[in-house]
Amino acid sequence: MQQISLIKVAKSFGATLALREASFTAYRGEVVAICGENGAGKSTLMSILAGSRMPTLGHIEINGKTVLITSPHDAFDRGIRTVYQELSLLPDLSVAENLFLGELPVNGWGRIDWATLWADAGTEMVALGMPEIDVRRPAGDYPVAVQQMFEIAKAIRNKPELLILDEPTGVLTQRETDLLFAKIAELKAAGTIIFYISHRMEEVLEISDRVVVLKDGRSVDEAPADMMTHDRIIQSMVGRPLEKIYPPRVRDHGPVRMSVQGLRAPGVHDVSFDLKAGEILGFCGLVGSGRSEVMRAIFGADPRQGGDVVIDGVPLNAPTPKRAMAAGLGFVTEERKVDGLALDADVLDNAGLASMSRISRGPVLNRRAQRDMVFRQVQKLDLRPLELSYILRRMSGGNQQKVILAKWLLMQGLKVLILDEPTRGVDIATKVEIYRLIADLAAQGMGILLISSEMPEILGLAHRLCVMNSGRIVAEMVPEETNEHEIFVAAATVERPAA
Repeated sequence: MQQISLIKVAKSFGATLALREASFTAYRGEVVAICGENGAGKSTLMSILAGSRMPTLGHIEINGKTVLITSPHDAFDRGIRTVYQELSLLPDLSVAENLFLGELPVNGWGRIDWATLWADAGTEMVALGMPEIDVRRPAGDYPVAVQQMFEIAKAIRNKPELLILDEPTGVLTQRETDLLFAKIAELKAAGTIIFYISHRMEEVLEISDRVVVLKDGRSVDEAPADMMTHDRIIQSMVGRPLEKIYPPRVRDHGPVRMSVQGLRAPGVHDVSFDLKAGEILGFCGLVGSGRSEVMRAIFGADPRQGGDVVIDGVPLNAPTPKRAMAAGLGFVTEERKVDGLALDADVLDNAGLASMSRISRGPVLNRRAQRDMVFRQVQKLDLRPLELSYILRRMSGGNQQKVILAKWLLMQGLKVLILDEPTRGVDIATKVEIYRLIADLAAQGMGILLISSEMPEILGLAHRLCVMNSGRIVAEMVPEETNEHEIFVAAATVERPAA
């Protein structure tokens, strides 16, 4: 494939125009970054290229000839591969089976040639820079970051003509990100065209040759990456320059809102900390350090093996999510599509899920009151489109995240809010909105537990940091008095037992 062009591509879903007029060309061996706010049309455009949707207007040209990509199978035959933001692996199948799904080697008897499969999959892992992976293990046994690398390995295995990467580093650690960037460089040298979607401006400017910005379904700016700047991209995305990204840090904290002492759970070993009213307490650590496991044990989503959790002086015993919510605890989980949303339900049902008791009389739910309450909340969060009947599966990742936030903000008696990767897959303008929301909630006396893999984010928002390593808190730091290097050293240092 020498070049691919999108000519005034538009796509509508009923009365909603997801794409209005997107036009640009990419050339052999080029990385084109596609930037835009959530809802700008990036994912819709990529789904058209991947064959899962047909354009309403406009057309696609490959090497100067108009083509119609009629299905994912058609896209596959044309050498187009897509790595989606959300995982599509079959977790109970082995890594090897996932890598070669649909192309499993067979022997003369027509049965799977397991020896060849294991060997070929092992070769792919070595080529990816991850020789330690046991390709016979179920893919679901590995952390999300590693599973994302399996998705990437599957997509690049046959050297695609066009590779679409949708927020590929959202769950990756620095090590996996470096491996991915090395593979992108190899694919570029081999002539692959790469469309790279990311909300991380530093990545966009580092990895791309050219940047295309979409706004409201239109391509509104395009330039070589070395002529683009962080501020220009943002201004093109949102139509105005953004002011300071992180809100002022206010340290007017109240009494202890939550106390965790000696917490033990699978992957968690003797974790203790206090969270004050109005405090944003950040949790740092590498993938597998136990950050999310701590939060799930506190909330009762995972079994607790020992320790005490007290909220406003009241013990949270025998925790379940229902008891945690009754105690005033909310939890925006890391995997929103697994345990945060009902994807086939609409905005109203999702956002109103945690607040039914507020507008119910016995078993009777006041739907009008619920609609009014949910509408006001999602309007404050600038949900797009602002339609309560919109199905969550059809919404962008950033808008799905706004619906989850709305759900917990509507819960009665919310005292502590756990935010696990709250801005993953969210554009910079929406990130700024979420940052201000977090700061406002803390200013109102709420306690915030914040997990983020983006170091600038957690350093810019948190009042205090807990660094985790191997299921334990190994250091406490003040953001203004530390840096990314010190945090990484604490998170990565292996403690050796005393002789």
